[in-house]
Amino acid sequence: PLRGSKSCREKMQLVESIPAGLYESSPLSGWSIANSWLHLLNEANSSVHIAAFYFTLRDSDLQLDESSDSEGRKVFEKLKELESKGINLQIAVNAPQTSTQDTAELAATGAEVREVDLKAVTGGIIHTKLWVVDQKHFYLGSANMDWRSLSEVKEVGLLVQNCSCLAQDVHRIFGVYWSVGGLNNGSLPPYWPARLTALSSAENPLHLKFNGVPAQVYLSSAPPQISARGRSDDLSTILSIISDAQKFIYISVMDYLPLSQFTQPIRFWPTIDSNLRAAACTRGVEVKLMVSCWKHSPAAMFTFLQSLLVLSRPPLKCNIEVKIFTVPSTAEQMKIPFARVNHAKYMVTDRVVYIGTSNWSENYFTNTAGVGLVVNQTDSVVEKGQQTLQRQAEDLFLRDWRSSYSSWLSVDDVDVCPLSPH
Repeated sequence: PLRGSKSCREKMQLVESIPAGLYESSPLSGWSIANSWLHLLNEANSSVHIAAFYFTLRDSDLQLDESSDSEGRKVFEKLKELESKGINLQIAVNAPQTSTQDTAELAATGAEVREVDLKAVTGGIIHTKLWVVDQKHFYLGSANMDWRSLSEVKEVGLLVQNCSCLAQDVHRIFGVYWSVGGLNNGSLPPYWPARLTALSSAENPLHLKFNGVPAQVYLSSAPPQISARGRSDDLSTILSIISDAQKFIYISVMDYLPLSQFTQPIRFWPTIDSNLRAAACTRGVEVKLMVSCWKHSPAAMFTFLQSLLVLSRPPLKCNIEVKIFTVPSTAEQMKIPFARVNHAKYMVTDRVVYIGTSNWSENYFTNTAGVGLVVNQTDSVVEKGQQTLQRQAEDLFLRDWRSSYSSWLSVDDVDVCPLSPH
């Protein structure tokens, strides 16, 4: 379709997973991620494409009560029914998989599963989480294909419906993973075929209407080695959003670390950090940064964040605030591995909203596959009863920021996150 053609005047909404026991009294602003996945599967007519880090939609150990993985099971059962309805299911999953139970069962019912060994190619993993349905609807966000992501982890994603021009672009990113999964010699092709060329970029965003409000939208991807022609780089995108902000930058990300997290020797990596310092200290932009405290938080993260906070002291008085978000757990919930954490990865400024799949440390942008989506509705006229995606994201961020689950980080705190290994 042509840019700005009518095929895209459709729905885009933030969706989230709220862990059991969090925000008991707060009504969900929109749909849950579980509902949005089930909705996508009900809408499917011809094809479902999923790119995932791993697949564990059922709790195979059954350590918990039956209901805990019920949402994940519902999604799994729907996925299993697709082929019998004549709907083609293709799954690109990171290799090696730690658990192949789900993907093997789906393959047995007719799904095409490709394990993508990115380590051989870039030294990283497939960390992307995206769905494309009929090349017309899609989901992109922080939630893994994991029952915990639907009921025990706090996630934020984006559901887009009836928007073929953007869905086709998301599908092209899937196509890159699919072709990497088809390589047997571990070397990348000298160039990507034209059918995978980006349909949107920072320079050429798609002009769409979302929920009636005009928007400029584009996708970004990491790492650069597997970005097809014309695709905006994910890190460059984040940096340009920070540079472009004029009033505020709100960031919610699980890990924020100006280091290489997974490669030895560890390198210092101040790229994002320096840009945030510049925004707060030289341009007077208000920076609010919310990170997570859980069993797997890198202890060094909190010290780095304190070094940012020092800048708010006189005479600099840079406008930087940091909060730590902790998901409370009962003794029973504590037993669930890799759960009970705010896993969201998004940023909202006075100009755009960015929804991503990566944590903010070096390897996610240099070796690991991830995607981002940028929506700009800054200069759009908003009619009564309409809301920009930016406003939705800002409301969601501030709800968490002001909640009892987030606590201030102060420069002198020593044991900031008692849960994390020291």
